[in-house]
Amino acid sequence: MSQAAQHYHVFETAMGFCAIAWTAAGIARFQLPAKSAEAAERLLQRRAAGAEPGAPPEDVAAVVAAAKQYFDGEETDFSHVRLDLGGEDAFFGQIYDALRRVGWGRTTTYGALAKEVGAGREAARDVGEAMARNPAPLIIPCHRVLAAGGKIGGFSAPGGSTTKIRMLALEGVRVGATEAAQQTFSF
Repeated sequence: MSQAAQHYHVFETAMGFCAIAWTAAGIARFQLPAKSAEAAERLLQRRAAGAEPGAPPEDVAAVVAAAKQYFDGEETDFSHVRLDLGGEDAFFGQIYDALRRVGWGRTTTYGALAKEVGAGREAARDVGEAMARNPAPLIIPCHRVLAAGGKIGGFSAPGGSTTKIRMLALEGVRVGATEAAQQTFSF
């Protein structure tokens, strides 16, 4: 994340309270739904220390509106959203770029993402680490990454794998070996 002054905004969605932080360069952090505005703010501030509350500029307000639509179950595309990933690991940046090409209602696997960035399936653990450190989940759709065999895998957002399953269900993806195989996006 860049060292530029940061601002954040907490907002309510159909799944709970989210928070978003931004710099002049783009979205720096996104907090997936928590049960309260206070919890969302606290979780965001852990990863965006020093950010100050602020009214979102037009481009950030558009992302907030899109996030609300997403959690209402409307097909939403975040691939065009400008991100500020300054300070993030370059390899993780490659993984995030590849993942942003996995669209609504599609899934991929840790191994397929590793292969997509030229690291080979043996780097699947590195992909898992990148997902755990994802600064902007939803915009970088880590919920669409499954373990081998269509298993749900981990998820570090509030609610854990239950949240991941709910988000995938919003997109029409049922997690299970048969359904996941039909919905998989292969690189």
